[in-house]
Amino acid sequence: MDIEELQTFVEVADAGGVSSAALRLGVSKSIVSRRLFRLEAELGVQLLARTTRGAALTEAGATFRDYAARVCAEIDVARETILPAGDLRGRLRVAVPLSFGQTHFAPILAEMARRHPQLQIHTCYSDRFVDLITEGYDCAIRVGYLQDSNLIARRVGPLYGKLVASPDYIKAHGSPETPEELVAHEALMQGTEAWQLMDGDKIITVRPQGRFKADNGPALVAAAAAGLGIAYLPDCLTHDYITSGALVPVMTHYPPPPAAAYVIRPPGQHPARKIRVLTELLIEYCEPPPHIAAAPFR
Repeated sequence: MDIEELQTFVEVADAGGVSSAALRLGVSKSIVSRRLFRLEAELGVQLLARTTRGAALTEAGATFRDYAARVCAEIDVARETILPAGDLRGRLRVAVPLSFGQTHFAPILAEMARRHPQLQIHTCYSDRFVDLITEGYDCAIRVGYLQDSNLIARRVGPLYGKLVASPDYIKAHGSPETPEELVAHEALMQGTEAWQLMDGDKIITVRPQGRFKADNGPALVAAAAAGLGIAYLPDCLTHDYITSGALVPVMTHYPPPPAAAYVIRPPGQHPARKIRVLTELLIEYCEPPPHIAAAPFR
């Protein structure tokens, strides 16, 4: 039985359709369909019921999927075991935040590709929340505060931030000194998120309001520098603006709590070695001072 056919079937079953599976596998939809046809023909049973919305497992398919997934996982382990020490092959799909992923994480991914010339690395840079399982990513790098989920996270480095505004905004509207005063100001946000601030050892949650929203950090930095309001941003985005005087810190007696950068992966017994290697490389670059703050990684 062809291992590629088994892997393709598992991907279609997990993704819920041929198109999504083709994206995850990096092949055309016609190739996925041919592999499924050959597998079903060899087994003599229908594994998937095609619908206008995708593909649903038949009763036989649901049973076979678990066995096929175990076989594929064992083959992956076997391949890793016989590879020369340090060698990585195959494909690694990673979702990375846009806001400073291009400046801070892109060099690390490039270094991983340099060290492992047989490894294909496909990276998506976006500040939207990527569904790793549905969209077929092996892992993601996420920053900030983690939400509860069934995903597995590994911290790779600290992340610090602050509230900032332009001198012109402060001149026109004043500088808030307390969380109560902050909610009366124009906030620059990605959506309707709450802001967390430290009052000594206690965390205070503030729900600011504002008319300007953007889905990525650089756009919020530009809006803050233009005097549109107060932004809550990581130091790596605001450092140059603060150095030049285009932005100044506000609410310094109520700093945001330290956050972190994480590697997130779907649940599973053991992470693939390519994910372990990426995680170790990120820790190598992120943990030693300077942390993920003002300066790009070395």
